[in-house]
Formats: sequence, C-alpha cells, structure tokens
Amino acid sequence: MFRFVHAADLHLDSPFRGLADLAPHVASVLQQATFDAYDAIIDLCIERDADALLVAGDVFDSADRSLKAQLRFVDGLQRLGDAGIRAFICHGNHDPLDGWEATIPFPDNVHRFGAEVECVALDPGDRSSPVVCGVSYPTREVRESLLPLFPPRETGRLTIGLMHANVGTDTGHESYAPCSLQDLEATAYDYWALGHVHTRQVLRERSPTVVYPGNTQGRHPNERGARGIYLVEVSDGRSISLEFVPVDTVRWERIELSIEDIEDDGGLLNSLEQAVEDALEVADGRHLVYRLQLIGRGPLHDSLTRAGYIDDLRERLNAPWVSRQPFAFCGQIDDVTRSPVDREELLRGQDFIGDFLRLVDEARGDESVLTELQQELTELYEHTRARRYLRDELPSLDDLRDLLADAEDLALSGLLEREP
Repeated sequence: MFRFVHAADLHLDSPFRGLADLAPHVASVLQQATFDAYDAIIDLCIERDADALLVAGDVFDSADRSLKAQLRFVDGLQRLGDAGIRAFICHGNHDPLDGWEATIPFPDNVHRFGAEVECVALDPGDRSSPVVCGVSYPTREVRESLLPLFPPRETGRLTIGLMHANVGTDTGHESYAPCSLQDLEATAYDYWALGHVHTRQVLRERSPTVVYPGNTQGRHPNERGARGIYLVEVSDGRSISLEFVPVDTVRWERIELSIEDIEDDGGLLNSLEQAVEDALEVADGRHLVYRLQLIGRGPLHDSLTRAGYIDDLRERLNAPWVSRQPFAFCGQIDDVTRSPVDREELLRGQDFIGDFLRLVDEARGDESVLTELQQELTELYEHTRARRYLRDELPSLDDLRDLLADAEDLALSGLLEREP
C-alpha cells in the first residue's frame, strides 16, 4: 500500500483584509488560520503514516512571499523529514519561481519542481516505486497548457501528475495552464494532483483519478464550508481510494433568515441567536465567520431600514458570541426584506398597481430586458464623478433582479400610501 496526502492552495500568510474592527482575539485567530491549517496537514501526515505529502501550488499567498511564511513552511517540511515522509512541491500563479525567496535551505526529504517537468521516484532505489511528475510556474501568468511537457506514463509504475492548472472552462478562476479533462485522461497517468481551484472536486474517480482538494482554509465569505485535503491510498497496484479530511480552523458561512413570522425586535434576536447556534452546531468545532442575509416581508422591515439599526443589530449579535470558544462573528448583515404587503393579491388586481407588478415580473424574467438595462447603466458607471460612488463593475443580471425588487418595494410604498 502507498498512502499520500494531496494538498493545494495553502496561501500561507493570507492577509484577511478588513480585520481592523474585530475583537483582537478574533483577528489573531484569522491571521494564524492558514498557518494552523498547514500545521494540521503536517500532523495528519505523521498520524496517518503517509509516505508523502504533495502540494499542488500556491503554497504562499503572493509572489513576494513573507519570511514568516517561508520559515513556517520549511519547519513543517522538516517535521515530515524527521518522520521519514517525503514531500513534493510545485508552485503556482501566487508563488511563481521568479518571486522573492529567502535563502533558507530545504530538508533533504523535499523535492521542489522547477520550470521543466521532472519525474521523481518516491524511492529512487526501487524501480517499482511510485513516480511523481510535476512542474512549477516560472512566472505568474502561464496561459498555455503545461500538459505537453509531461512524459508518457512509465509502464508498470504508479504515476502521479502534480500541477497547478485550470481544468475546463467553468471553474470561476483565471485560466492559467488551461487543459481539459480529456487531455488528462489521454496521459494514462494514475492520479492527477491538481491545484488552483479552491472548491474541492473529484473530476474523475478512475483511470485516471483527477482531484482538486480545494484550499486548506477559507479566506472570505465566498469560500464557505469545510476546507482541507485528500488522503489518498493506493492498494493492489493501482486501486485508489480517497478520504477528504478538513484541516481548517475557521469556517465561513452564509446564514439566511426570513422575517415573515417575526413580530418584534425581541423575536428577531431570539431567531438570530438560534440560527447562529445551529450554524455552529454543524461547523465541526471550528470558529465561525458568517454573513447574515435577512429576507422576506414583515412588520420588521420598517425597523430594519432605520438609520443605524443594522449596525446596532450586528454589534448586539457579536457582543456575546466573539468571546465564546469557538467564537461566532458576524461580518456583515444584508437586508433584502420587503414591506408587509400581500403581493400575490395585488398582482391579481386589474388596476395600475397590478399592471406595475406584472411589468416588474416580466422585466426580471426577461434576460434581454435586463441586458438592455445593463447597457443603459454603462454611461452612469463610466461617468467620471459618478463612478467614485459605485463599485468597479456593472451589476450582473442577478444584481439587476435584486435592484428591480428594491425599486418595486419603494414604488409600492409610495403607491399604497396614496391610495384612499
């Protein structure tokens, strides 16, 4: 049996922007989170008696990698060496070979791949030993496929490819070292240890097994859920099994709560505290950083729109929860609630309000209308004075649907107030 840990996208010393308004101990936990996840990987390798650790790029968060991150990384590799565990490292777009690097010697158990593809045996003295073939990014932007550089699989030996790459076209990431799943299949390698995509995915289970483990620590609200590595076991020559193991210390989540059945402020607080309790319950003992979205129609809508109410609510939530172990921190509250009106009844009306609501529904469901609206907004978003108050890019079609809902609510409030 051969056992290895496949990790990627450690992003050691990731800055976690926006920590200024946090409680000191919360900020401290976040600043150490990527390092703690890395330590957990090293512990796992030793505890599970792994033969090797494979890291598929983006060890560091930036090309100008910090000295702190480099020292911590080498310390972990030395712990592996002391336990007789090999390590195979390649670099990606965040930590290319031409980035700054301190003159810190790496332990003898480590192989760092360069700009040319190499194939390295786990045990150089054993001709049947598994082979790891890998390559690093020489510079940040590698826009061509690296697969043509990889040699054919050596007959009779388990062959693992280690690469930081964008497989497919719909990954949500920059198209660095792009290739297709069919390209990987054509290599006849046994396992492709990939990095770059932060959401874990098993693209193919067999012949070859193609895996993104995702990043080891979520770093912002869009990186929700458990983050970790894959423990890979190879038995009976080429039979491969996968086990995902979380190593993160902080979970990012999104909590959604409807105000529809909540009558007052006290009821809102009780519902929110229960929602936070529930989120912590499924966070596997990790700290929780969450974004709260309030939805639905109800009498609390008017309170939520009062100046300062949302800020007070967020402060009230964080006061008891940030001092707990594990803590729960609310980073943002988004209010998308609506006034307490019976929209369905109004929609059935044969009056101006009914016509107006049907027009809104038609616009929200018609992509051509939304696209035209998007084009009309271009002049505003490119206006020299206006754009300083707007975000950097035009609203997406989903954003426009939300904006139309907000506009509808404002219009309804005015129309209903004017009814006799």
